[in-house]
Amino acid sequence: MSKSSRPAGRASRLAALLALSAAGTAGLIAAAGSPALASTQPVHTASSSTARVYRFTTLDDQADPTFNQLLGINGKGLVVGYFGSGADGHPNQGYQLTSPYSQANYHSENYPGAVQTQVTAINYNGNTAGFWVDASGANHGFVEWNGVFTSYDAPHSSFTQILGLNNAGTAVGFYTDHAGVNHGFKLNQATGKFTTLTIPGTNTTATAINKYGDITGFTTGGNGQTIGWLLRQGRVSTFLYPNSAATTPFGINDSDEIVGSYVDGANNTHGFTLTNPLTNAHFATVDDPNGIGSTVINGLNDSGKLVGFYTDAALNVHGFLAQ
Repeated sequence: MSKSSRPAGRASRLAALLALSAAGTAGLIAAAGSPALASTQPVHTASSSTARVYRFTTLDDQADPTFNQLLGINGKGLVVGYFGSGADGHPNQGYQLTSPYSQANYHSENYPGAVQTQVTAINYNGNTAGFWVDASGANHGFVEWNGVFTSYDAPHSSFTQILGLNNAGTAVGFYTDHAGVNHGFKLNQATGKFTTLTIPGTNTTATAINKYGDITGFTTGGNGQTIGWLLRQGRVSTFLYPNSAATTPFGINDSDEIVGSYVDGANNTHGFTLTNPLTNAHFATVDDPNGIGSTVINGLNDSGKLVGFYTDAALNVHGFLAQ
């Protein structure tokens, strides 16, 4: 979610594909229609959904209390995210947040020399990934591995963002080709080798990967609807929250529990969890009580703790931890 010269913030990440760009507003996805996407396994959409009960804690770095997004959490409870909307005077500034999650526990993490940075992922060992924006507004992926930052640009691309990272050093994200089309990829951080993911649909984004190499993300169906997908052992399954206008996954844990957001018929955005996506798929709605209709879940760990963000009535964006 950084902001570069493209249209805006996490809104981009939801609607224009994770991509955060120049102006940076917290965004809500908007799409319409019914799923029209082939897959090599059945489309799993639960016939019903339920609301889970969580305890929510708002967590904002007071360096900019008007705009924070929490994007990832690992098994040790380490959280990554950023503050700053990307608007003039409010650049994206990445951070890590450690327990007990007080103001003293925010630790700056920015790619060296970057104008803006978003830290989007953290693995169990504390290695991180994300993307950074240079002085010309170009977006580049990065991985910080054992304390060393490395920048990555997908071949034949004009725009690269890394959104997920596992313990094996495989990163995932998306790049934009010179025709303006987005493609999901996986990346070996050690060798720098990019592999484009073949997913039915167009404008594909890979958002998260677990330790087994299972990858989730979203794509655009033939009628323009945003649909979630899971790539596991070389096979793709797609899914859509029941009766939703768009379904956008952002995180996956080692049990293949998936989290993200969906848009309802009234164009409100809600967080969701999806369990057992390949066997007995079950969705649950998860809304921060301070941001019902504007909640996005970005990450989870194997203990089921969730991180994300919501927008309040004053249009300020706040990070949250739910457990």
